[in-house]
Amino acid sequence: MDKLNTVERNILEQVADIHKVPEGAYNIRSNGGLSGRNTTANIDIVTKEDKPGIDIIIKPGTKNESVHIPVVLSVSGLKDMVYNDFYIGEDADVTIVAGCGIHNCGVDTSEHDGIHTFYIKKNARVKYIEKHYGEGDGMGKRILNPTTIINIEEGGCFEMDSVQIKGVDSTKRDTKAYLKDGATLIIHEKIMTHGVQTAETNFEVDLDGKGSSANVVSRSVARENSKQVFNSIINGNNECSGHTECDAIIMEDASVSAIPQLTANNIDAALIHEAAIGKIAGEQIIKLMTLGLTEAEAEEQIINGFLK
Repeated sequence: MDKLNTVERNILEQVADIHKVPEGAYNIRSNGGLSGRNTTANIDIVTKEDKPGIDIIIKPGTKNESVHIPVVLSVSGLKDMVYNDFYIGEDADVTIVAGCGIHNCGVDTSEHDGIHTFYIKKNARVKYIEKHYGEGDGMGKRILNPTTIINIEEGGCFEMDSVQIKGVDSTKRDTKAYLKDGATLIIHEKIMTHGVQTAETNFEVDLDGKGSSANVVSRSVARENSKQVFNSIINGNNECSGHTECDAIIMEDASVSAIPQLTANNIDAALIHEAAIGKIAGEQIIKLMTLGLTEAEAEEQIINGFLK
């Protein structure tokens, strides 16, 4: 933490809500290097020897502990790549806070690509919070490409909150999940794009186990000339239940595509998809304007409520 400058500390607050040295285990990566690390009796963090990244090892039965693993980029032209593997022991129940922020005031592209792989053992539970953020008044682009691979054993649960609401010029977000008997996957995604930004989201879930379930929900706002694509694939390979939903608000000259795909490979697979894309209703704006808001303020209130 002491190695971070004011700009980097501000980014850290945006992506991980860290205002001071966090309690518990943490690993802070800044401009491709280590800026701080702490482990606990139940959570170990080990630097990989064969490629950039870390192994996060959580002992069986660990309860009420958290891990913060944010990434900060503040050098224009830097391209950073990490491979982080998470090993969650049986019956553990933990919160993992990730995320990446880029500050780019230069003319070169800054990019962070992260591949996070989770191995969730029997009856373990994980709450995973991932935030992406970009800032800087330079012409250089800010690119973030997260890949998340989730393996959930019997009775395990993985809940993911993914947020990107500002400053990222281009993102491709790939998530793949494999569920065994009684496993549960819950994903909530929130994205806002503006200008000429692009965002592509790809979800693919294999419900392999009996009694497994998945609920994948995306909410997004596309403004100005930005473009978004949402792909969601759920494969029901056993007696299971799956639901995927995409709700999007489109504004100005933006473009949004929602492409859900369901495949039932078992007679007892119950799968549902929903998709809705539309503009803000005029009566909503008028109602808020009667309360004293301007049209722009009314739009912002509606968007904030939609993405809350």
